[in-house]
Amino acid sequence: MSIQVGQKGRAESTVTTEQTAKAMGSGALPVYSTPCLVALIEEACWKSIQPSLEDGQGSVGTSMSLTHEASSPVGMQVWADSEVTAVDGRKVTFKVTAQDKAGVIAHASHERFVIKNDKFLSKCNAKLENK
Repeated sequence: MSIQVGQKGRAESTVTTEQTAKAMGSGALPVYSTPCLVALIEEACWKSIQPSLEDGQGSVGTSMSLTHEASSPVGMQVWADSEVTAVDGRKVTFKVTAQDKAGVIAHASHERFVIKNDKFLSKCNAKLENK
């Protein structure tokens, strides 16, 4: 693992009807939903560090603090820019700014943990045996 402070990432999307608060059940309006914004932010973060991980490793989101400051209509392009701000063992911290063509729509801080994919999935799937 060779993740460095300052590594950057980006994820982009064009708002669709399926991504609206109304469609996602997070509100009644046809605007870009907070759940989809969270997913966009996570995408920018995990994709920025994945090339620095060893074969068989991945990362999982464990924490996010988000301010969703402006709405985006269907058809507008949105994007999230992430930057690694700290690496503490397997914990990676990011700051993220999300925007649309009109300006900033959100700020976030996000934490991810580097995991061994097989071990993580095995532990997760073991829950099915213990239900």
